[in-house]
Amino acid sequence: MEMRKVAMSIMAHPDDCEFLCAGTLALLKEKGWNIHIATLTPGDKGSVQHTREEISRIRRQEATRAAALLEGTYHCLEFDDVYIMYDRTTINKTTELLRQVRPGIVFTSSPSDYMVDHEITSKIVQTACFSCGIKNMEVPATPFEPTPYLYYTDPMDGMDILGNRIQPKMWVDIGSTIGLKEEMLCCHASQREWLLRHHGMDEYVMTMKRFAEKRGREAKATFAEGFRQHLGHGFSRDNILKSVLGEFVIER
Repeated sequence: MEMRKVAMSIMAHPDDCEFLCAGTLALLKEKGWNIHIATLTPGDKGSVQHTREEISRIRRQEATRAAALLEGTYHCLEFDDVYIMYDRTTINKTTELLRQVRPGIVFTSSPSDYMVDHEITSKIVQTACFSCGIKNMEVPATPFEPTPYLYYTDPMDGMDILGNRIQPKMWVDIGSTIGLKEEMLCCHASQREWLLRHHGMDEYVMTMKRFAEKRGREAKATFAEGFRQHLGHGFSRDNILKSVLGEFVIER
């Protein structure tokens, strides 16, 4: 069965994609791929001044504007920030979204990251991708094959919770799309304010760019995003990113 030219990012919160894989999505868009960005939550805990309902509405709007810069579609599965669970309901709802969108490539969070929401999201998406073709799932949407290619992004700061560095297996040169990646991240104005208040962290965009520069140095590029491909049973093992993006993908 022919793979559709649809790429999808599924992460825990609005702005996770923009930090970690938006530059690569922009390159895929240039190659004629349709883009979808999904989050399991609307980021309803990400504010010190708004109610959950208010900040959820704000952040959905921000994520929708960011996706629109790639002529893409934003989806929110409406689970609760901090309480993402690896359970039947979450897996089924994520699988249903995948079956509706039918992506050829999926990006999700690192299996090891600073926040459990990210780690659980990684496991949920792994199972949902594997389940896309399983007919006896409790999911009304029609199953499809082949299983989407699955790529894990970097952890948010490049390390696990013990401070161990997690190195990519491949880098994507995003020097030509860093401006668009920055513009997408800037759509998330509420998060810049939240991080400043909650973590004492400013320079929202500069933090992203410094990490992209670090990955760029490793790849001998100006800016890069790092990935690891899921190669477990049931998943294709050729590197579709390399096939589609060619010289933009650097493997070591």
